[in-house]
Amino acid sequence: MKKVYIETYGCQMNVADTEIVFSILAKAGYGRTEDIAQADVILANTCSVRDNAEQRIWGRIEQFNFHRKTRPGVVTGILGCMAERLKEALLESGKVDIVAGPDAYRSLPRLLAAATQGHPQIDVLLSREETYGDIAPVRVDKNGVSAFISIMRGCNNVCSYCVVPYTRGAERSRDWKTIVREACNCAADGYREITLLGQNVDSYRYEEIDFARLLALVAEAVPGLRVRFSTSNPQDISDAVLETMASHDNICRHIHLPVQSGSDRMLEKMRRRYTREGYLERVAKIRALMPDCAISTDVIAGFCSETEEDHRDTLSLFEAVGFDSAFMFQYSERPGTLAAKKYPDDVPPAVKTRRLEEIIALQNRLSLESNRRDVGKTFRVLVEGPSKRNPAELCGRNSQNKMCVWPDTEHRPGDLVDVVVCDCTQATLLCNLA
Repeated sequence: MKKVYIETYGCQMNVADTEIVFSILAKAGYGRTEDIAQADVILANTCSVRDNAEQRIWGRIEQFNFHRKTRPGVVTGILGCMAERLKEALLESGKVDIVAGPDAYRSLPRLLAAATQGHPQIDVLLSREETYGDIAPVRVDKNGVSAFISIMRGCNNVCSYCVVPYTRGAERSRDWKTIVREACNCAADGYREITLLGQNVDSYRYEEIDFARLLALVAEAVPGLRVRFSTSNPQDISDAVLETMASHDNICRHIHLPVQSGSDRMLEKMRRRYTREGYLERVAKIRALMPDCAISTDVIAGFCSETEEDHRDTLSLFEAVGFDSAFMFQYSERPGTLAAKKYPDDVPPAVKTRRLEEIIALQNRLSLESNRRDVGKTFRVLVEGPSKRNPAELCGRNSQNKMCVWPDTEHRPGDLVDVVVCDCTQATLLCNLA
């Protein structure tokens, strides 16, 4: 049996896609390995959201090519968003045998067969129908605790800075019945938590089922499992979704709500389709219905023509919301996007860096303040495994997606444990068993 090694970069959707690829290749007779030196097929499932992600993968291609040269018969390939965006360049490098986009995974057995015979292969045709809804993923979570379920693919928002609509195509929703069935299969296989995935889950619609209804159907089908979802767009997350969350105890109290900027001028230029006021209204609604709900976000520092006033608007929005955590990045121009065609990348790198550092410093304070408010509270935590720093401690996340660590050598991954928060850092709740 030939063995396949896959490295996965980028978002949770890429992790879910890797699980689909393993399933497709398993049916074609390929086994999985985590040792690159033992692999007959070496693949990278890639991300194109930021330039540094692509540069890292170009570096890995050099390592893949070393195995390709020193071990005759080894086939290398690039999958996913970078494959879609840089198709010709990857193949012309002479260091990659296969280039396959996000909608081409069913063709991988055929592509591999041809590449093994010395014929480089490319398939980057985007689809308006492909959801892989009929394929049972081969899960990569070693602990068998958490599982990802893709509910839709693609994105129709076309934010001016974002390459995703060009690398993943138009939105299409998966049959809700296959989603519920996959959730039930996860429960039967012993998983304790599932995350429903989409570029914009609130746009989900299949037949008469919208995302609020889907969320309720899944939560009710697997009452013993915790349910999460990602990602929401501020203009699309509805009161019905929030009310569904509030009425189901097994839907986790955490919403990732990317804001990108606190400036209305920047939001318009980014084509984000909401205003600062509209974003704050959604936050207020979340807090009114679920006072214990954590809110995290994404933000871009130094987008095209961003001024100091725009930057201060972002800082003040962070203060107003009090995010529990955030993913924070400098603007990275992506070729082919509307921003790259229309707006000069005119904020100096040093200014981008300084503004990002200011956002990070503010968020570090907000995260610490958020965690300090949890001291003395009791949370039910899903055990993920031993703490990285101390094997006599366990770690896991509470409903709010905060990492908890506590002394414990008795419980195992997948157990639900009540802990009381005794202290904290900006990133972690330090606990004892309740």
